[in-house]
Amino acid sequence: MESRASIKRMGWAACALAVLLLGLAAVTGSLARSAELDRPAVSMAAVRLAPVAGRPAGGYFMIMGGPTADRLLSVSAPAPIRVEMHETKKTGGTMSMVALPVLPVAPGAHIMFEPGGKHLMLYGVPADVKPGGKLKLTFRFEKAGPVTLDATVTAAGGAIPSHDH
Repeated sequence: MESRASIKRMGWAACALAVLLLGLAAVTGSLARSAELDRPAVSMAAVRLAPVAGRPAGGYFMIMGGPTADRLLSVSAPAPIRVEMHETKKTGGTMSMVALPVLPVAPGAHIMFEPGGKHLMLYGVPADVKPGGKLKLTFRFEKAGPVTLDATVTAAGGAIPSHDH
């Protein structure tokens, strides 16, 4: 009888130890990711081409704020492309688009640039930029400096990777 009780206690102790170790691993991983994020990060960058050639393309991405406040000053692409930050707003039942000269990025903030909200307008996209390709975008932060990454290019009306809900 005692051996059965001992085995049960050992089983519970093993379970408690496993839960403790899993919790410790989660906390350690979270701390490691926080330490890596010493500046704003940009991810999920995508460019959706316009349905009519010569019209502006849309740009979408996510910003994760770093440990201190910063500001996104601009986004650029290779010449001849001109990039502007915009936001779609609804005022009194009317939708309008306003330019965003700069974007404040609070510490730890998650800011989505997605269809129907904040987004990029890319003017002068060359005809050789095709769906399935990549387009280099550079995000210039006031304090953190430039962050450059390749945006996935999709066709007009195509899905934006990780953005469509």
